Amino acid sequence: MKKTLLSLVAVAALSSTAIAAEVKPALVYGTGGKFDKSFNEAAYAGAEQFKKETGTDYRDFEPKDDTQGEQAIRNFASRGYNPVVAVSFAWTSAMEKVAAEFPDTKFVIVDSVVDLKNVRSVLYKEEEGSYLVGVLAGLASKTGKVGFIGGMDIPLIRKFGCGYAQGVKAAKPDAQVFQNMTGTTGAAWNDPVRGGELTKNQIDQGADVVYAAAGATGLGVLQTAADNKKFSIGVDSNQNHLHPGSVLTSMVKRVDLAVYNAYKDLKDDKFTAGIQSLGVKEDGVSAGVSFGGLSGRLLSSSTFMEPSDYCDVNFPVDRRLRIMWPWDSI
Repeated sequence: MKKTLLSLVAVAALSSTAIAAEVKPALVYGTGGKFDKSFNEAAYAGAEQFKKETGTDYRDFEPKDDTQGEQAIRNFASRGYNPVVAVSFAWTSAMEKVAAEFPDTKFVIVDSVVDLKNVRSVLYKEEEGSYLVGVLAGLASKTGKVGFIGGMDIPLIRKFGCGYAQGVKAAKPDAQVFQNMTGTTGAAWNDPVRGGELTKNQIDQGADVVYAAAGATGLGVLQTAADNKKFSIGVDSNQNHLHPGSVLTSMVKRVDLAVYNAYKDLKDDKFTAGIQSLGVKEDGVSAGVSFGGLSGRLLSSSTFMEPSDYCDVNFPVDRRLRIMWPWDSI
């Protein structure tokens, strides 16, 4: 009997080792580049955190176009990487194809939905985090005019702009919100020169706070705002360090958690497919202030946020977010 128990323990230990050995993480970025100081870099941070905690290395790839993205996802899957995380809506079609071809591999896609049994789809309530920073923009603006620079003109980015406009109007009902998109192709995520030009145009119209949701293009937005002594608002990662004193706040989108959790869940044999939708309540989005030596997080309460007629995008809005911050100190 004793020998049987020892055998069972040994088998269990070997099984645990086998499960851990199957974790061979891979990461495919969006086309804005790994070190965009924003969306992709947040994904990179999540992978690095997993590596630091577990000692498990990962492979990653920076596609330059849509074709390379599909090739990378398929290549990782065919070489036994598991899970394979792709962080862009642009990889939706590729994920649908490749995940169907490799049913025993776990996949994760960020910012889109792929309805397959081996795919986790991670979505964010960008309108909630953008509402928070919009309130801050409205409170901070002296001119009553603020701006928004989006990257690629798609519904996802219009969610950012819509929530932002609602937040601005909640704080300052008579405020004017300028909105521009950088382009209609993937190149819109990596054009800081164009981002700077659009920002300067909005500043010339009186905007004194400009929010960028445009990947690496946003670096031009933040730079131009700093050069003109105006406030900017960063996105996805905390971008205060790029221009301290000029970056009023950042809408932090926890893409790092999507990557980290995918790897950790598989390692712990807890990976689940399906849709995850992350907002303020789920710690998926937040806004942080770092200005004048102050730093902190915004507090929020769950009530109802009415849709408004100055927003041209359709999505459900189910929560008004109440801001608490010592603005008299700024």
